[in-house]
Amino acid sequence: MAFPKHRSPLLAAALALSAASFSPAAEAPEMKSIPIPRSEAEKKVVAVLQDMARNGGTYLSVPNQDARWLRFLTESAAAKQVVEIGSSTGYSGLWFSLALLRTGGRLTTMELDPGRAATARAHFARAGVDHIVTLIQGNAHEELRKWKGSIDVVFIDAEKTGYVDYLNKVLPFVRPGGFILAHNIDMTPDYVKAVAANPDLETVYYMEGAGLLEPVRLCYRRRGPAHRADQLALPDSSRNNEH
Repeated sequence: MAFPKHRSPLLAAALALSAASFSPAAEAPEMKSIPIPRSEAEKKVVAVLQDMARNGGTYLSVPNQDARWLRFLTESAAAKQVVEIGSSTGYSGLWFSLALLRTGGRLTTMELDPGRAATARAHFARAGVDHIVTLIQGNAHEELRKWKGSIDVVFIDAEKTGYVDYLNKVLPFVRPGGFILAHNIDMTPDYVKAVAANPDLETVYYMEGAGLLEPVRLCYRRRGPAHRADQLALPDSSRNNEH
């Protein structure tokens, strides 16, 4: 796929994935798509991914086809800081960890539900990546108010009515050349409109996904923010975060 060239060196991207409904039973045939580990550290992560897929531990998680995109984009961006909104049980976080083990980066993941947060934390520990993962159990709308510093990759996979607010809160902090990834955009028309209407973003629409014809939306920032991210005020309003 060819992308338009822009004069501005400031480049940020937003990617939205719209996946078919997912269940552990549907995921089982995709076990073969879990990558071959390249190190002892990756072997531990892959072992937990396989165990989760076999034993129904992937509740509200992305399918492997999308998870591979998460890893690919994170590693391609040489990400040092990834923010995930909606940890669930840690499945996508483990895929991010596979990339971050290579880039030397860290994952900050947020989950409202205490039970899912505890399960995700246990998975990260068992996979040996808890030293590069910070899991925040709480309302991501509120937690993002406290954020400081640059972000390389953001993944939004929480309650759909909150996507626009999440976008508004993270966009000032995403570095030029970074990614904003949003899952299930077919359920978030307001988010799609907000991204498409942003004059700093150019949208490219194409189809992707293991025969599922999953819509994917790519948006590139044409211009950088008017002010430094740490000088921007975040919105006062927030909504309940229900993954």
